[in-house]
Amino acid sequence: MLRIGLTGGIAAGKSVVARRLGQLGAAVVDHDVLARSVVDVGTPGLAAVVEAFGDVLTPLGQLDRQALGARVFGDAAALAQLNGIVHPLVRAAAREAEAAAVASGHRVVVHDIPLLVETGQAGHFDVLVVVDAPAELRVQRLVAGRGLTPSDAWSRLAAQADDEARLEAADVVLDGSGAVAELEVQVDAMWERWTRAGAPAPAPGPAT
Repeated sequence: MLRIGLTGGIAAGKSVVARRLGQLGAAVVDHDVLARSVVDVGTPGLAAVVEAFGDVLTPLGQLDRQALGARVFGDAAALAQLNGIVHPLVRAAAREAEAAAVASGHRVVVHDIPLLVETGQAGHFDVLVVVDAPAELRVQRLVAGRGLTPSDAWSRLAAQADDEARLEAADVVLDGSGAVAELEVQVDAMWERWTRAGAPAPAPGPAT
């Protein structure tokens, strides 16, 4: 089995790469999705977050991510406390997801991890792929596509590893500054290189 770590700065184009790898036949384990599931209603993870940060729930008892984000982004100590709660739960869920993918016949598993470098996981994969784009462009994308203010967008970038740290850890760097189609061409070329090198290439199908 080939284990791929996929990361990149927020709004750099990582989701495009993950989607394309899934189309090519990889099993994609989305750690953002897992991070939501481990703090779902009724979970020990949600109880731990409430104990640490107080009333950060919606009227329906769900995690109010906007309220929680307002408390932790820009506050390094609070963010570290939140990560200490959520990240171990996500890693356990990711191990289960990977085992299920392998059991179902996948031989290439991609772990899509926004904070891969920040959480010390750079050496845990056969190949580490980093999607890179200029910080100013990523801020523009966050403002235009997600409705953030420029200051909030910059705070989100500041909460992640700096670009140099990600690039230093990378085995492969993909340029996410252009159009989606241009990034997909790079992914296809990377997949072809893996295939030529003897990496297992499953038949194309939906990501798990």
